[in-house]
Amino acid sequence: VQLQASGGGLVQAGGSLRLSCAVSGRTPTTYVMGWFRQAPGKERDYVGAISSGGEPRDYADSVKGRFTVSRDNAKNTVYLQMNSLQPEDTAIYYCAARAGSYSFTQDYKWPHWGQGTLVTVSS
Repeated sequence: VQLQASGGGLVQAGGSLRLSCAVSGRTPTTYVMGWFRQAPGKERDYVGAISSGGEPRDYADSVKGRFTVSRDNAKNTVYLQMNSLQPEDTAIYYCAARAGSYSFTQDYKWPHWGQGTLVTVSS
């Protein structure tokens, strides 16, 4: 499976941004899809994930209530809607995919990755 993330950019604090991840390859709609982010000088952190059918969804505590993961299997695309953005959300955001039914917060358990898209939140 191949992943292509897009939609990053510069936004002011309090603003919103929607990231997209186009999924291609063999049976893309069967994968659990996740989002991770890596801030400068920090490790890559889990943001959230969505099952192949759209539910359940899972979020890191740091983004719960502000970010929403969704998917449109007809378009083979996964989205990360980010609201109430803060400077600490500044990072490179990656989409990831794994076969099966479960989501994991550890990045090494996700075998497929997109190239990342940069989100910068100014104060």
